[in-house]
Parts: sequence; structure tokens; C-alpha cells
Amino acid sequence: MNKVNHPFWVIVNKEIADHVKSWRFIILIGIIALTCMGSLYTALTNISAAIKPNDPDGSFLFLKLFTVSDGTLPSFVLFINFLGPLLGIALGFDAVNSEQNKGTLSRMLSQPIHRDCIINAKFVAALIVIGIMLFVLGFLVMGFGLIAIGIPPTAEEFWRIVFFIITSVFYVAFWLNLAILFSLRFRQAATSALASVAVWLFFSIFYTMIVNLVAKGLSPSEMASPYQIISYQKFILGLMRLAPSELFNEATTTLLMPSVRSLGPLTMEQVQGAIPSPLPLGQSLLVVWPQLTGLIAATVICFAISYSMFMRREIRSR
Repeated sequence: MNKVNHPFWVIVNKEIADHVKSWRFIILIGIIALTCMGSLYTALTNISAAIKPNDPDGSFLFLKLFTVSDGTLPSFVLFINFLGPLLGIALGFDAVNSEQNKGTLSRMLSQPIHRDCIINAKFVAALIVIGIMLFVLGFLVMGFGLIAIGIPPTAEEFWRIVFFIITSVFYVAFWLNLAILFSLRFRQAATSALASVAVWLFFSIFYTMIVNLVAKGLSPSEMASPYQIISYQKFILGLMRLAPSELFNEATTTLLMPSVRSLGPLTMEQVQGAIPSPLPLGQSLLVVWPQLTGLIAATVICFAISYSMFMRREIRSR
């Protein structure tokens, strides 16, 4: 007796095949792979200079493969921060509107399947592609680093890299859901792609400029008390954390640099007596838990809005 697959997984397999076979995905994965290999080469050629006598992160040699750079090329983390959103946008900006314009969406819904299977399958399929790609790139960097250095990563280094990749998946998933949302909001794929790229450019370039202007205008006077200065710093830091890229930067910095003990302003009483030693993995996860929660919440909110819009909209092609 032949096993009948659930319609959800049939659509997921179909979407994964469409993504993998598209020239758009092939070109983008080629760019990301080349840039990441370039950052790995830069890290390997400068890793000896990055190890300093009093560096608390000196014992975590493998983690430096993802963070070290000599200035000619950004590090692996910065490449994921910059190119990851483009991957999510490329997989989601025409998820719904292109099929609706072709008439294939109404044809698909004429079959005995639930409507929410389509939007769920499109998100899950793209998320699977993103997850596999990022894990493959991360393990390739680990493999090449193992061959070049000759020292295997410790268990803590391995799990820190795994959590870094999982954080990257959530970060790219946010931009994927945002692109799917715009594909539901706009009928033309070019418009949804332009809107997604505009939001990405705003948070990547212009948002930091706006926050800097606000920080300059609200800067406390020289006679301000320490409490007022810390409150001002927390307010500006809160504004910066509205950007997904800032949440991703803080999370990955803490995971890949165990010496980072706090992500906010500290008083002299808190700093005094602190031992400059690396944190264990569990403590680092506690430090970045608000950032991870923020990324996951933003991803879920975008998907919930897309789900609601898709379930309520008229899908017949006109």
C-alpha cells in the first residue's frame, strides 16, 4: 500500500525544489559562499596576530575564525549580518503575488487542501533552505579551520557556533517573513522586493544616523548625575535595539566572544572587582536571551500578520 503524503509536505517539497533550482537562489548562494570563504581566508592569515597575551578570549581559538578580520574583508559574522537579509528577501518577496498573478494560486486552492497549508508551507520551505545553507556554511568554516589549524574545537566552542548559526537562522527568518508580508500587501513582485530592500537599507544605514542625531540632541550636560547619564545611555541603547541588525550583532558578539559579560551600561560599583574571565555558555545565553526573544518575537509577529492577511484575502487572479 502506497503511503499518501500530507498536502502540506507536498507543497513544502515543491517550494524547496523551486527555490533550489532558481537562478536567483544559485547566484545569491554563490555570492554568500565566496564572501564567506574570503572572510575565512582573512581570518586564517591573521589569526596569529589576533591572539594576545592578556586576551581572555585567547583560549577560544576556533571562535576567532568567525570574528577576526584585518580590515580588508569583513568577518564571517558581518557578512551574515549584511547578506543574510538579502537571502531572506530573495526567497520571500514573490512568494504569493507571483503565483496569484500567474493564476496558479487559485488552481492550487481548488484542490482539497486547507488554505493555511499554502502560507505555512511557503514559510517552512524557505526556512528549511535557509537553515541548511547557514549550517553548511558554518560547518564548512569549521572544517577548513580544523584542517588549517589542526586543533579541534572544544565542546563549548562547538555549541557556541551552533547557537550562533541558530541565531542567524532566526535573523534571516525575520527578513523572510517581512518579504512574504510585502508579497501579500503588494500585487507586483517588483514593488514588494523594492519595499523589502528599502526597509533593509533603512535599518542598515539610515536608522543609525537618526539615532545618532537623537543622541546628540538629548545629550546630558557635564553637570548631569551618574544616574541621568546611565538613563540616557539606556534610552539610546533601547532605540538602537529596535533594529534587527543590532539585536543580531549583540547576540552574536556575546556568543562568539565569551569575555563579553554585559550588553548595557555599567556603574563603577558593578565594574569594580569583576574578574576579566570568559563566561560559560549558559551565562552567555542568559545575557543574550532578551535579544534572541526580540528576534523570535519580530519573526512571529510578521508571520502572524502575513497569515491573517492571506486567510482573509481574495486570491482569484484578475
